[in-house]
Amino acid sequence: MWKDFREFIKRGNVMDMAVGIVIGAAFGAVVKALVNYIIMPPIGLLLGNVDFQNLMWVLKPGDPTGPYATLEQAQKAGAVVIAWGAFLNTLINFLIVAFAIFVAVRYYKRVTEKPEPAPAPAEPTTKKCPYCHMEIPIQATRCPYCTADLS
Repeated sequence: MWKDFREFIKRGNVMDMAVGIVIGAAFGAVVKALVNYIIMPPIGLLLGNVDFQNLMWVLKPGDPTGPYATLEQAQKAGAVVIAWGAFLNTLINFLIVAFAIFVAVRYYKRVTEKPEPAPAPAEPTTKKCPYCHMEIPIQATRCPYCTADLS
């Protein structure tokens, strides 16, 4: 079993995948910080000084009963809430990550794909009769229209 595991680890794909996961986690943290600290504060300010992270619907108040100023206060009180503001932040994080991955994959495909050579032009199968200018088979030695000798 250990031998198989060692062979599995030695494969290049496993190391590439591990590096990708680590870079992906770091990228996710950067995007989360971008959304929480750069994108959402100006949007919240434009919408009347709203902190999206704390937008919630209280389904059942906890002890002590609300109103709760933050999601953290509601959770400490044991309230049952739908934290739609946190969900909105997570959704924006996902869209930014998905778009960045889309751009990276598109760029990677563009760089790694070899352009297909243009197909060679097809050999002509017809020619024009020099006398009547009608289309005739290229192998013809006599025009079927004007009966001119083409040899």
